[in-house]
Amino acid sequence: MKQMSIVSVAAAAALFLAGCGEGNGNGGAVTLNGAGASFPDPVYQAWTYIYSTANDTTVNYQSIGSGAGINQIKAGTVDFAGTDAPLKREEIQQAKLTQFPMVTGAVTPIVNIAGVGPGQLKLTDEVLAKIFMGEIKTWDDPAITALNPGLKLPKQNILVVYRSDSSGTTNIFTEYLTDKSPDWATKVGAGKSVKWPTGLGGQKNPGVCNNVQQNSGSIGYTEFTYAIESKLTTVQMKAADGSWQNPDSASWPLVGTTYLLVRDDIPADKKAALQAYVAWCFSGDAAAKAKELHYTPLTAERAKQSRYFLGALKDEFVK
Repeated sequence: MKQMSIVSVAAAAALFLAGCGEGNGNGGAVTLNGAGASFPDPVYQAWTYIYSTANDTTVNYQSIGSGAGINQIKAGTVDFAGTDAPLKREEIQQAKLTQFPMVTGAVTPIVNIAGVGPGQLKLTDEVLAKIFMGEIKTWDDPAITALNPGLKLPKQNILVVYRSDSSGTTNIFTEYLTDKSPDWATKVGAGKSVKWPTGLGGQKNPGVCNNVQQNSGSIGYTEFTYAIESKLTTVQMKAADGSWQNPDSASWPLVGTTYLLVRDDIPADKKAALQAYVAWCFSGDAAAKAKELHYTPLTAERAKQSRYFLGALKDEFVK
C-alpha cells in the first residue's frame, strides 16, 4: 500500500492553517459538527472533548464510517468529515472540498482462537489474503502451521469477519492486500466496499470487534486501538525487512492515514473555528494524546511550515 511520508503529510496539513495559533478560542461561541471514519474515532473523541472543554468552540464528531461521512460533507449536513480513503483530485474539485491529513494509525488482523494469545499467531500477507479469500479454510491448514511451529492450532473452520459498511478501514486493509497479493488484486481488489468472497459482515470497527469476540475461530481486521480496548487477540506480521512485528511496532506494515474533508464554502465563522481547532490538533498536547491512544501524530516539520487558509491545498499533496 502506498502511503505519504509523515513529513510530507504534516507539511500538507500545515498548509491549511493560515494565521492560526495553538487554538485558544476564536472570538465567539461556535459549534462544529463532523462525522465519518470510525478508524480515528478514539482519538477524535478525546481531542474534541479536550478542546471543547477549554475553548468557546464546541466540536462534535460522530463515527458513521468513511463512506457515510463523505456523503454527508457533500450534502452539506456536517461542517467536516473524516475519511481513511482519500478522495482523488477530480472528486475533490467537483464537490468543492478541501482534504487534508490528520493522523496515522495501524490496522491489525484480530482472531478468536482458543488457546492463542496476543502476538502468538504469525501470518504473512500471502496467507492473510488466502484466508480472507476463503482459500485457507481451517486453522490447522499447513500454510498456517508452517509459520507457527510449536503453536497448537485447532482443526476448526475459519470465520472471516469484514466491514459491511462503506469503510476507510476496509480501504486501507484491501489496498494492502492488493499491493501484496496479485491473486487478491485480480479476484477482489481494493476499495471502501468490496465483494467479499466469504464471511460475516459487521458495522464499523466496533461491529467487527464484536463479531470476532462472539465467534470462536473467527478472524477480522480493525484499527489497533479498538483491538486493545476490546481485549482482542492481535497477530504478528512480517515487516518489509522480513522481521516479525506486532501492531504497536514502528515497522508494522499495515498502516493508514486518516483525512478531514471541509467544504470550500464553509461560513467564515466556522472556517476560523475549524482552523483554530485543527491547529490545536497538531499541538504538543494533542500529539501526546494521539500517542497515548496508539496513533502516530503528524508533528514533523509542523512548526517550520507556513500556514495558509483552508482551501489552499497544493496538488502534490492530493492522492
